[in-house]
Amino acid sequence: MELRQLEYFVAVAEEANFTRAAARIHVAQPAVSAQIARLERELGELLFDRGRREIRLTAAGQAVLPHARAALAAIADARTAVAELSDLVRGSVTIGTVTAHDVDMPGLLARFHDAHPYVDITLGTANSDELIEGVRTGRLDAAIVSVGTELPAGLAAVVVTDQPIVAAVGLDDPWRGRRTIRLEELAGRPVIALPVGTGIRYQFERACADLGVDVHVAFEASTPHALADLAARGLGVAVLPQSMVRSRTDLHLIALIPALRGRLVFAWRSGGPMSPAARELVNMARRLLAVGEAE
Repeated sequence: MELRQLEYFVAVAEEANFTRAAARIHVAQPAVSAQIARLERELGELLFDRGRREIRLTAAGQAVLPHARAALAAIADARTAVAELSDLVRGSVTIGTVTAHDVDMPGLLARFHDAHPYVDITLGTANSDELIEGVRTGRLDAAIVSVGTELPAGLAAVVVTDQPIVAAVGLDDPWRGRRTIRLEELAGRPVIALPVGTGIRYQFERACADLGVDVHVAFEASTPHALADLAARGLGVAVLPQSMVRSRTDLHLIALIPALRGRLVFAWRSGGPMSPAARELVNMARRLLAVGEAE
C-alpha cells in the first residue's frame, strides 16, 4: 500500500468523481483509476460503487477512509516537523472563496507569499455550502464564505465584510422611484438571485419563509455582477449585496424591509490540527482583513 494510492483514494472519495479528483491532484485520470484498482486488489475489496452517475464509497471504502486520512495527515505532520527545524514555514495552503466579493485577497496572498516564499498556495472558488464543507473536512485550510447571523458549526472565523442586502431594478422599472420595499411585495415580481447554496440566497429565502412570502426566482446567476446586468435590462428585481452595485448608474437600489445583511467571513476549522503554513495565513488574515469577530 502506497501513500500515493491513499492520496488518490481520498481525493476520489471527497470529489465523488474520478475526473474531478484527477484535476484536483494534477494527474491524468487513467493514473488515478489504475492506482485505485491496485489498492482494491491489495485489500481484496471494492472501495467504490462505480455503477452510479456519482461515485460512492462501498462499506469497505467507508471503513478505509478515516484511516487513509489519518495516514496522510501523519505524513504531513512529519514533514512539517522537519521543516520547522529550519525556522522556515514550508508546505502548502489551499484556500476557497465565493465567486464575487470585494475582499482584498490578492493583497493578502501577496503579503503572505513575501513572508513565506516556500509555501505553495492554491486558490479556488465555489458556493458557500461547498466551501464550508471543504473547511470542515480539511480539504481547504481556509475560505471566504457568506454566512448569516450564526457561524456554522465546526468553524472559527473573523468577519471581513458586513453590508446591507438590497434590491436593484432597472431605470425603466415601475419601482425606480421607491426608497424601500417590503419583502411581501416581491411575491408579485420576478426575482433575480444567486443560486441555492450561496449565503445570500439562504438568508433571503429564510426571511421570506419566516414571513410566509412565496417569491418566484425567475433568474439565477453565479455572481452579483451578473444579477445586476439582468436587472438593468428589465428582467426583474435583483437581490444582492449593496457594495457590488453601489457605483452603477444603470440601476436603482432599494432598501429591503425587514433589513437583511450579508456577512462574509474568513473561516478555518475550529478545534482541529492546523499546519504551520495555515496557521500563519490565518494569523495574517486576522490582522489584515478582519473588521470584527464572528460568533
